[in-house]
Amino acid sequence: MISTVTTTVSTVVTTSAAGLVASIGVAAVVTLIASLSMSEILAGAGNRQTFFARNLDAVILPLLFVFSFIVSTKVWQILS
Repeated sequence: MISTVTTTVSTVVTTSAAGLVASIGVAAVVTLIASLSMSEILAGAGNRQTFFARNLDAVILPLLFVFSFIVSTKVWQILS
């Protein structure tokens, strides 16, 4: 009886953790797309907006690393 409850609880926790990781990945990709879009829009504007576009690189670079990690792990899962 106790082993059944323990197995069920660990399965639920694992499933919840996988869902949380997936939602964090989706949020990171959406933020990356929004940041890249804002950077391109602001780069075509005046001098002050160009300053903000350059500062968006501080947000874009780490998100690119996260995106490349997500893509590489998905490719790894498909190939293995």
